Amino acid sequence: MFYRFVKIIARTAFRFYCRDLQLNNKELLKQDGPLLLACNHPNSFLDAIILCTIFDKPVYSLARGDAFKGKLFTRILTAFKMLPVYRVSEGVENLEENYKTFDACKEIFKQNGIVLIFSEGLCVNEWHLRSLKKGTARLALSCWEDGIPLKVLPVAINYNSFRKFGKNLRIYFGEMITANNLQTTNGYGRSLQQFNQLLQQQLTRFVFEITETDTQKLHDTFYIPQPVYKKIILILPAIAGWIIHAPLYIPVKKCVLKKLSSTDHFDSMVVAILFISYPFYLLLLCVLLFAFIHTWYALILILFVPATAWCYVQLKGQLD
Repeated sequence: MFYRFVKIIARTAFRFYCRDLQLNNKELLKQDGPLLLACNHPNSFLDAIILCTIFDKPVYSLARGDAFKGKLFTRILTAFKMLPVYRVSEGVENLEENYKTFDACKEIFKQNGIVLIFSEGLCVNEWHLRSLKKGTARLALSCWEDGIPLKVLPVAINYNSFRKFGKNLRIYFGEMITANNLQTTNGYGRSLQQFNQLLQQQLTRFVFEITETDTQKLHDTFYIPQPVYKKIILILPAIAGWIIHAPLYIPVKKCVLKKLSSTDHFDSMVVAILFISYPFYLLLLCVLLFAFIHTWYALILILFVPATAWCYVQLKGQLD
């Protein structure tokens, strides 16, 4: 229930956060399980938030194990349908927990559920596909060995920027990988290698390869031109949107920049903090308006505040 409630809010917020979304096979968003989403990982937990938001069915996501510290954080992450995956750097003694997570994934698949895994392992803010880890292949092969008719869907997610609010997203799906695509007679190690080759080929087709200094290619790939009439219509509410939201956005951005400027979690933390704090900010604005206007028209006026934010996102800069 909690997951569904938050997902409804997230879908509404997504319309303000995302300026433009392009998908190559939109019908796959309604796909049933058992399904494993094998995705690249350019932007921390924001990748999971976006994919969990746009898919119709609930999506369980595998997250780094060190985030599951203490009962409170574990309960919160579990409520968001997140499961821990541990790396060697997070303690060899925790690697046994990965078998429990894989077993949990299998139970989800048996209920025709969907699981998201980041096949590169680590998150790096870049337009580049890195070498794939073996976790995705191991989970898929284990399911097929147990007779689970799992489908693996390659997912490439590309961002116009890792620092600016208001994204132009390019999410592309590759071709499904099933047990029929593998030659399982060559041994387990060869099957792992063959799976990763298939997945790498699919993701390579859709993950953009752009150097950070190639601003022209970034512009040509992501920039969305705005027609003159749209700029004329939106300019005044966009200015109002910047004025109204600057007292919230600027302190959040500066605070996160101070703490996480050198990490790949900056973008995700800004979005997460704004998502949590924005309802309270609207409530504060409503109280202030009511104090000055002394009528319930304040409640009506407050409905237009998010619209001004949308207008500003449409016209603001699109690239770093």
